[in-house]
Amino acid sequence: MARNLANLKPLTSFSETFLSKKIHILDPEKVTDHESLYTALLDKSSNIKHLNQIHSQIIVNGYQSNGFIVTKFIHVGSNLGEIRYARNVFDEFPHPYVFLWNAIIRGYAKGNMFGEAIGMYRQMQSVGVGPDCFTLPHVLKACGGSGALKVGRAVHGQVFRRGFEGDVFVQNGVVAVYAKCGRVGSARSVFEGLGDRATIVSWTSVISGCAQNGEPVEALRVFRKMRECGLKPDWITLVSVISAYADIEDLGQGRSFHSCVIKMGLEFEPDLRIALTTLYAKCGEVMIAKSLFDEMEISNVIMWNAMISGFAKNGCCNEAIALFQRMLSKNLRPDSVTVCSTILACAQLGSLVEARNMGEYIDSSEYKTNVFVRTALIDMYAKCGSVELARKIFDQTKTKDIVVWSAMIVGYGLHGRAHEAIDLFNLMKQAGVGPNDVTFIGLLTACNHAGLVEEGWRIFYSMRDYGIEPRHQHYACVVDLLGRAGCLDRAYDFITKMPIKAGVSIWGALLSASRIYRHVALGEYSAQQLFSLDPYNTGHYVQLSNLYASVYMWSGVAHVRVLMKEKGLAKDMGCSMIEINGKFHVFRMGDTSHPKSDEIYKEHKRLETRLKEAGFVADTESGLHDLSYEDTEESLWNHSERLAIAFGLISTPFGTTLRITKNLRACVNCHAAIKLISRLENREIVVRDANRFHHFKDGECSCGDYW
Repeated sequence: MARNLANLKPLTSFSETFLSKKIHILDPEKVTDHESLYTALLDKSSNIKHLNQIHSQIIVNGYQSNGFIVTKFIHVGSNLGEIRYARNVFDEFPHPYVFLWNAIIRGYAKGNMFGEAIGMYRQMQSVGVGPDCFTLPHVLKACGGSGALKVGRAVHGQVFRRGFEGDVFVQNGVVAVYAKCGRVGSARSVFEGLGDRATIVSWTSVISGCAQNGEPVEALRVFRKMRECGLKPDWITLVSVISAYADIEDLGQGRSFHSCVIKMGLEFEPDLRIALTTLYAKCGEVMIAKSLFDEMEISNVIMWNAMISGFAKNGCCNEAIALFQRMLSKNLRPDSVTVCSTILACAQLGSLVEARNMGEYIDSSEYKTNVFVRTALIDMYAKCGSVELARKIFDQTKTKDIVVWSAMIVGYGLHGRAHEAIDLFNLMKQAGVGPNDVTFIGLLTACNHAGLVEEGWRIFYSMRDYGIEPRHQHYACVVDLLGRAGCLDRAYDFITKMPIKAGVSIWGALLSASRIYRHVALGEYSAQQLFSLDPYNTGHYVQLSNLYASVYMWSGVAHVRVLMKEKGLAKDMGCSMIEINGKFHVFRMGDTSHPKSDEIYKEHKRLETRLKEAGFVADTESGLHDLSYEDTEESLWNHSERLAIAFGLISTPFGTTLRITKNLRACVNCHAAIKLISRLENREIVVRDANRFHHFKDGECSCGDYW
């Protein structure tokens, strides 16, 4: 302190500084109680300069050993964010007693320096100073904040040993520790012991604990019980309740609580604004979420995450990526949640250009070795059509857990590369990593897309060897595997013997197989099951109509159309999308809206001529209407993917790979045509349809004509 003494100002000078600002405090000439004077001056302090001046005068006047003044100084210093300064003052006090220890522990806990708070608590006990009822709530806050469950349990034991089990504030701290550390059962046990003494803080801790640990329904049940007890929720309670409604995607109840928030005048409370943004985003109301986001003057990373994740999960992929780029332009630091949500958006968009851009960003960021991010990258590259880049990320990942292995196996499955998936599965077992249910979904999907029926059958029945009970999705994969291979009776028999009730995906797989092999009776039965389970899904009706059309049952087609009309359903329009120079171009069948439409159709006509010269004949039986031969052939030639290919050929250099995404399953006619186009034009063409990836090259497709 010697270096500060030369610059000391008289105490009256500092007091006059406040008085000159018309801040009325005690007149130093009339004060005989210096504790009151220093308290008043500290209360008016607003920065470290004030603290320096007061501290200097405390030393000059010999009050540095006055516990009351030093405790007040530590409180004010930590409140101003000067916790290190406060700690220096604490360390200079010769023999601190419990109030000083409480002040410094509180300062660390309030500043989220939880490790330091717990360290000071341990040091306090080591010098023989016992905690009081004011110490423990701050220590418990530090335990919950740092996730230090072991320390929290130890403190809980001290609560009993020191006789504080009757103190509701201490017990509230114990409830909060268990809730924040994910031990909801323990939190409930302590909470129930409070009985009628439970406060809004107690209730809120349990509600938030349930909401944050995957028990939203229980959180809402506890909230209703709290209301029955006549307690009014505060904004902290409302955050957890709205979050719970977001998790169960109950938009109606969420809206009603939004109204409550407005009535209480809390609509600009940051945490509530984040919860409401997440609610609307999760429930598909992304534009309402965006309006809430835009109204926030200062938004933190959690708010950005809610919006980016909301866009990504609701198919607004471009918006999610643009928001991430905007976040970076503002020099805001994304966290792993931000990055993974943006990677998800890139994966859904299917743009290899955006995927590469995201990969380059990750390579230069702190998340380069983050296992969650790397897993998301594997999934992204696979879904954007490059299983090779996905494998490169996989090979470069040093620490491979089951999620990493499964992501790569699922990627192979998506591309129908069954042998690579099975080989990787064997490598995984050699590495001592046990599979999970997702691993088997990837393996079964791979076998399904490659037609490896017996191998898939063996893999399915090996699940129980690893203690994994098959789920609905596994059964659906097996039904699809058998159905695609033409084993329809075997697939139906499998369904009847399943230990679970068949759902939409299982009957949908059987209907699809019935359409492929024109099994009308089985297709009609499957459709009946689907109509009862999911009556407003257009796809089921279209599949049945396609089945009828394939066997020329036009009366059946007409009947399906009547059913669809009665339910107000319309067939999904097929569309294909191709990315050229970072911009997506979308085409529909017979589309003439593109600015280069004349050039596209000229190229399209050239391709048609080349295909016919090479001996290609349109598969008119894939037409779904009772049309003349010429009309059917013309409609097939004008399918959206053909137009996208024509545009890609006139817009890219020779040899460039064309990457196309289609919202529906590729038809037999287009699949055969694209194979031939890949050979005639010497181009690789990658098509991602509703089911899988097709890699066309040199007149062949990666699916081996099995899809």
